[in-house]
Amino acid sequence: MSVAPETRPRIAIVYYSMYGHVKTLAETIKAGIDESGAEAHLLQVPETLPDEVLQKMYAPPKDASIPIATAAALADYDGILFGIPTRFGMAAAQMKAFMDTTGGLWSGGKLVGKPAGVFFSTATQGGGQETTALTWITQLTHHGMIFVPMGYTNPALFSMDEVHGGSPYGPGTFAGPDGSRQPSQLELTVAKSYGGYFAGVAKALYLGRQSA
Repeated sequence: MSVAPETRPRIAIVYYSMYGHVKTLAETIKAGIDESGAEAHLLQVPETLPDEVLQKMYAPPKDASIPIATAAALADYDGILFGIPTRFGMAAAQMKAFMDTTGGLWSGGKLVGKPAGVFFSTATQGGGQETTALTWITQLTHHGMIFVPMGYTNPALFSMDEVHGGSPYGPGTFAGPDGSRQPSQLELTVAKSYGGYFAGVAKALYLGRQSA
């Protein structure tokens, strides 16, 4: 889709991914955003664990081609999506640590009114596909952001033919207890469609504010 640059909202996809599951979702969501006429940028939050711990956890190296997210950069975007791996039903510490650096944005109201959404990865079906999103919404609320849930905008979420991640709060995947399961085609289809849906909402807000 060809869209004039001045009508394209810029959307940041801010994520943490230790084993690649959230990164795969992030890349798929980016494709959906880009195809819908918006401009998406991948940003990974800083790692908080030392290298020796990551090695013991068999975590692969991070993708050096993807920039490291900074709090200051978020103010330059028209919408923000957060990719969150789950730890015991809540966001991984790396994501929370990053949000703890956004106090300056909060005090200055720099994120107020920006659309925001979430996507996530859990080990199992009971691992926090909804609680991770619910507990993250508090971050968005304090910043005055506009939460854009996925709802059931993609009918694939209704499918009972296979075990799959995702919820009305956003796209998701299951990694399995040992991390060996990768996002399924259904999960990727849902993620891409959410990227397009979110881009449409962000574009409507962006153009509306441009003409106000």
